[in-house]
Amino acid sequence: MLLQLFKAQNFFFLVLLSFPPYSSDLYYIHPFTFFTLSDQSLSSSSSRSLSFRIRVEMARVCVMMMAMAMAMAMNIAMGDPIAPCYFIFGDSLVDSGNNNRLTSLARANYFPYGIDFQFGPTGRFSNGKTTVDVITELLGFDDYITPYSEARGEDILRGVNYASAAAGIREETGRQLGARITFAGQVANHVNTVSQVVNILGDENEAANYLSKCIYSIGLGSNDYLNNYFMPVYYSTGSQYSPDSYANDLINRYTEQLRIMYNNGARKFALVGIGAIGCSPNELAQNSRDGVTCDERINSANRIFNSKLVSLVDHFNQNTPGAKFTYINAYGIFQDMVANPSRYGFRVTNAGCCGVGRNNGQITCLPGQAPCLNRDEFVFWDAFHPGEAANVVIGSRSFQRESASDAHPYDIQQLARL
Repeated sequence: MLLQLFKAQNFFFLVLLSFPPYSSDLYYIHPFTFFTLSDQSLSSSSSRSLSFRIRVEMARVCVMMMAMAMAMAMNIAMGDPIAPCYFIFGDSLVDSGNNNRLTSLARANYFPYGIDFQFGPTGRFSNGKTTVDVITELLGFDDYITPYSEARGEDILRGVNYASAAAGIREETGRQLGARITFAGQVANHVNTVSQVVNILGDENEAANYLSKCIYSIGLGSNDYLNNYFMPVYYSTGSQYSPDSYANDLINRYTEQLRIMYNNGARKFALVGIGAIGCSPNELAQNSRDGVTCDERINSANRIFNSKLVSLVDHFNQNTPGAKFTYINAYGIFQDMVANPSRYGFRVTNAGCCGVGRNNGQITCLPGQAPCLNRDEFVFWDAFHPGEAANVVIGSRSFQRESASDAHPYDIQQLARL
């Protein structure tokens, strides 16, 4: 083995050349690594005639440090997102601030919403991250996707969050809460975004190629039940439709919007199923005798919709050239958290961390209200929405499925790599 030191500016470069076979008394060191020594330390080391073995041991440590640095550098170099952009369509479960400037009761830009979020209250209906925030991180983005109301310039090339609290698939859904951006409205906003992408990239073909690699996440339908079908005071759909025919109507409207998105360049779709709305603190407070048993009437209707959404995914995958669709089983993931709370560190599955009345679910979290302190032990943050801890579970299993039932036929990571 040869060992030499070369000085360049303030660094000493240690070059070691190993020749096999090597003795058990010597370390095998790969060539070309470095460590830093001051001139004084080198002089004192020379004067004391450090043993060759000690110097080799120092070199070994330096090699390990260099390997770690190289691994970090490779990680940085490979740190680009696995999809260039992420477009998000949805309701309050993923709204990140689009409702802040609307005349609406469905807003969350006040404390204690965002109490655990690095940017405070932003309009997210959570104490912290939403599921799409978690997925954004896992996709490799270095910042969260900007809401449509704030997206400007080349920032849109990373994607846009169009989600609006109280929004539904049907146009009238959520109207009792005030202004909101319906699914059709969100898609119309996306069409506007696509025209801007074309202008930025300078060519329709370039834009089409770029957009074909993006992830399009759609999570709507909850409000069509919560703030429509099961709200007879304001809506007549519950008496006009059976659960099956209502789900068919929703799926038909959903399909129309997916076709518009496809015609505007979308190729990778993640359709998120409806959760178990009948298990929310609000529904438990109103309809559960013991405050624990879920409302099966609502959950049954939710499962009918989800089943048809799976069939829609299969239909599009068989009949849409160049596109890939997948279903995210939010219902099943949620049920697993409720059935096995201790596995995820939860202690309370039937009440909100912040709210008023029975199950903290009769009135949702009020401005300035003090929430619970053990927020990570609650599945729900407020009367309707999961907390960050639950969102991390749902988002993580959406990105990389833990069981086969979490996603069909791909999880979002697989979808991005197709």
